[in-house]
Amino acid sequence: MDLQLTIDERQGLTVQLYRQLRAAIVEGRLAAGQRLPSTRELASQLAVSRKTTLEVYEKLEAEGFLAGHGAKGSFVGRGLASSAGRRPVSIDIVPASVWRSVPEALAMPRAGADLRLDFRGGVVDRRIIDFAAWRRAIAHAVRLQARMPGTYRDPAGEQELRLAISRYVGMQRAVACQWNDVLVTAGAQHAINLIARVMVEPGDTVAVEDPGYPPASQAMRTLGARVVPVPVDGQGMIVDAIPADARVIYVTPSHQFPLGMPMSLERRVALVEAAARRGAVVIEDDYDGEFRFDGRPVESLKSLDHAGVVIYVGSFSKTMFPDLRVGYAIAPPSLMPVLLKARQLEDWHGCTLTQLALGRFMLEGDFARHLRRAQRIYARRREALLGWIGGALASWMEVVPSSSGIHLTALLRGTSEAGMVAHAARLGIGLHGIAPFHAGGQGPGGLLFGYAGMDVDDINAAMSALVSELGSQ
Repeated sequence: MDLQLTIDERQGLTVQLYRQLRAAIVEGRLAAGQRLPSTRELASQLAVSRKTTLEVYEKLEAEGFLAGHGAKGSFVGRGLASSAGRRPVSIDIVPASVWRSVPEALAMPRAGADLRLDFRGGVVDRRIIDFAAWRRAIAHAVRLQARMPGTYRDPAGEQELRLAISRYVGMQRAVACQWNDVLVTAGAQHAINLIARVMVEPGDTVAVEDPGYPPASQAMRTLGARVVPVPVDGQGMIVDAIPADARVIYVTPSHQFPLGMPMSLERRVALVEAAARRGAVVIEDDYDGEFRFDGRPVESLKSLDHAGVVIYVGSFSKTMFPDLRVGYAIAPPSLMPVLLKARQLEDWHGCTLTQLALGRFMLEGDFARHLRRAQRIYARRREALLGWIGGALASWMEVVPSSSGIHLTALLRGTSEAGMVAHAARLGIGLHGIAPFHAGGQGPGGLLFGYAGMDVDDINAAMSALVSELGSQ
């Protein structure tokens, strides 16, 4: 056999030898029917044990790459004979055409390289989490999991977590529900995808806010929906502008994304009534409404829904951390069975260990304590940012009134969005425009300031540098 085989002592001998021989057969360097050295001979040549070569030959024979003929020896199998000598051709597989319209990045816009002083939205500060309590919750979950049968679990999620969520949204967001009304998902986006999957047929009309949250719109488009952007004003989505044939309406009423104002009570009532008249479903994405800084909490749409048309969607990505990948949907009873079918078809259920730990974390009161601490810390950061926007930066921007959430949006005065982002980038500061959230990129220029992941000192340093840069222009 005229074939060079190399052995690296730092890696497993069996795996190395198997991969090299398999590659030689697949690539045609060992022809179909060619005889290989005996396992003893090859072991001697490579200075390895015969056990190693035996294991390799047995594995290759089991997969059909080698054929053993007793005393005659081992020969290259003929399964690849038809492709021998052909030059490999790379084929570009073409996906469904709808995916060509989906942009590469759907998350918050970024300035480019990671920057220490970065006001990117959607970022939280995991340093404020009590990880000692979280470790205890994980340990509890491991003990529970060790006693569980080795079977698939409920597609709706673990009962402990569903109970904890139902109590939490009932107390904090006035959402009246029982534990079995809760469907646990892998984040809010997963919940939106599931709802779209069971509600949208090709050609259906879906109404979304403009400006709004691009991943929700794109999820609908990939299912063939006709997505119609509906303008927002100071009171939220303009209900009268919603198409009459809208089957699904997606809104962020507690903290409009990206502008930040809450939907007025009058609009909330009008939206629920309009959806009920049309037989449409409303997806209420309450992505960061837990953090409330001024006034009394705004009523959730779900709390005003007596017709059963609102699906309430929440997530732990802002209250805990994004890579936890846990969210939930609270749907009308008429939709829950089909949502469970969709969840089971998609991935059956989420991570049991994470759900058990989070349920314990909530039921023991650790989550409530964490939220109170996060509220205090984020409030200080918010006040620092508001002080700069309403003070030294007031000549260049004006904040959109907002009472909740972990980002602020400011509309620009007399300067371009791209120009402001460029000024900041030269200083090593990440600012992010809101143009990507407008349909077609049209709309007033503005900046989204995510402040939860930045200390007060970092906020002050970034804003001070930006003021100096702008003042020197």
